Amino acid sequence: MKSLFALLLIGTAAPSLAQHAGHTMPAPAPAPAPTPAPTAEQSARPDTMDHLQMDHSQMETDAQQTPIADHAQMNHSPAQAETVDHSQMDHDAMAMPIPAGTPPPSAGSGPPRAADAIWGAAAMRPSREQLREEQGGQTFFWFMADRSEYRLREGKDGYLWDVQGYYGGDINKFWFKSEGEGSFGEEIEGAEVQALYSRAIGPWFDLQAGVRQDFAPRDRTYAVLGIQGLAPYQFEIDAAAFLSTKGDLTARIEGEVDQRITQRLILQPRAEFNLSAQNVPELGIGSGLDTVELGLRLRYEFAREFAPYIGVEQEWKVGRSADYARANGEDPSVTNYVVGIRFWF
Repeated sequence: MKSLFALLLIGTAAPSLAQHAGHTMPAPAPAPAPTPAPTAEQSARPDTMDHLQMDHSQMETDAQQTPIADHAQMNHSPAQAETVDHSQMDHDAMAMPIPAGTPPPSAGSGPPRAADAIWGAAAMRPSREQLREEQGGQTFFWFMADRSEYRLREGKDGYLWDVQGYYGGDINKFWFKSEGEGSFGEEIEGAEVQALYSRAIGPWFDLQAGVRQDFAPRDRTYAVLGIQGLAPYQFEIDAAAFLSTKGDLTARIEGEVDQRITQRLILQPRAEFNLSAQNVPELGIGSGLDTVELGLRLRYEFAREFAPYIGVEQEWKVGRSADYARANGEDPSVTNYVVGIRFWF
């Protein structure tokens, strides 16, 4: 009986157990632990990968997988672009119109020295001075032997030099000049040196003042005041007045012009006039017009700095000066055939 009762209990309990077996609810998963916020050091450190644990040899890059272009199959000959017929175009109509009239006032309305507001006037001053010197404010040394020649003439042949040069800038210069002439085998007829301060008084002329010292035929010192420059039509003018320590007042005016026959062959007419305010017998100078020299020289410039020349020059002593020459047994009129070299550096 007891066994039967136990079997009945088991029979009634088995369906319940089987029903609950299919409804077994999974145990709730434990809540994930909160991820700790990265520290500042971890945030700053980039993620690093341990490449030592990787097999890079088994990796294929996209470049390796990219098919190689076969240029042999390509036509690299110049592209046959469509030829544009420019002759059918009116390029004149395409040109930008040139504005007429002066620029508007706003074109020059900026501050003249805007850099001073940024760098300061003291810092910009040396830069401006350097710019001025490099853009036209340089100092130069220049020397020219305008005439250095051998003179063939009746009687004994002679020689002449006429050199000059300067050191300085566009406005202020130290100018020096020297002239002299004579006959071979005789004492030198005349020799002088001038040292002048020269200041530009315009785009084409300098005002010069200084001292002239004569060494022949007599030692004599003069104060000098003159102008030198380029007159209209390219006439080079050198005019000066001389006042000696003896009170003699004389003047000299020289002018010459280069007539270019070709780019290298140049014809140069030249004229010189000497005047005196009084008679100076010991120097053979008469008052008024003293001497006149007219010359014509033809030079060939092998280089701009070097040019031999030939020419002729006629000298006349005039008035009382001619009388002094005749009294000394000299001819007041002399013709010189000249051969010389003109050079400068």
